[in-house]
Amino acid sequence: MNDYYKVVFTLTPASSDACDLLADALADAAYESFEPADDGSSLTAYVPAAQYSADKASEAAASLPIAADVAFDAEFVEGRDWNSEWERNYFKPIVVAGKVAVHSSFHTDVPEAQYDIVIDPRMAFGTGHHATTTLMMQAVLERVTPGCSVIDMGTGTGILAILALMAGAGKAVGIEIDPFAAANARDNVALNLEPDAKLEIIDGDASALENFNDFADIFLANINRNIITADICRYAAAMKSGATITVSGFYVADRPVVREAAEAAGLSEVAVAELDNWSSMTFIKPQAHD
Repeated sequence: MNDYYKVVFTLTPASSDACDLLADALADAAYESFEPADDGSSLTAYVPAAQYSADKASEAAASLPIAADVAFDAEFVEGRDWNSEWERNYFKPIVVAGKVAVHSSFHTDVPEAQYDIVIDPRMAFGTGHHATTTLMMQAVLERVTPGCSVIDMGTGTGILAILALMAGAGKAVGIEIDPFAAANARDNVALNLEPDAKLEIIDGDASALENFNDFADIFLANINRNIITADICRYAAAMKSGATITVSGFYVADRPVVREAAEAAGLSEVAVAELDNWSSMTFIKPQAHD
């Protein structure tokens, strides 16, 4: 059952920066989605029920480098029709990068764009509304070439892999550790692509990449800093020589840590981008020499 805990963190004094930092810390503790108050006074976060821990919530609150008192209250939320929740609360049609309309199957007022993506998100991360998803979608549009092969690590709703196929990729693999999110991604693939589209969604973590050595022309990972830095050597092994990898899910201030891990994996930085203090970074795997 897709049960969750809804955890409301109250911050004193109110601080949007503290909310952002708290969300980053909670992402490392398996929290999947976040709703900050406009004035920075609170952050509502959702975590799968099996992953909830009051101790981890306290640790995240105590880890903030900004002086703030943080209290939290957790409420068990039984599995429900998450599409209706998103529609009622915060998922509205948008256009990303001027080219991609993202909406759900229940929306009727949909803007026109070059690419039209239908996402019924349930609780899976990745509708284009978060800055990191937008940054990654921009990278897909910039880097996908006709017939290229793509790996989308931590695929969430599947939106990046779906966009890659729409933009001309020949084949793609989306890997997702959360079985509910993986099932959601498969549903979204069926909503957007023809049945013969070469996009496979795999349940698993970075160990699944062992079956995809030298597969990817383009590697995508919108996860978080700690997972990216821990697994980037595995990412590099799945990349062809000359392939690029774009990563996001971390703040601008985290770039040095991510860069150090990428360089240790033999990758070289080629581009950075940022939006609302969130960052993406793109690296290249050097061409092999005979």
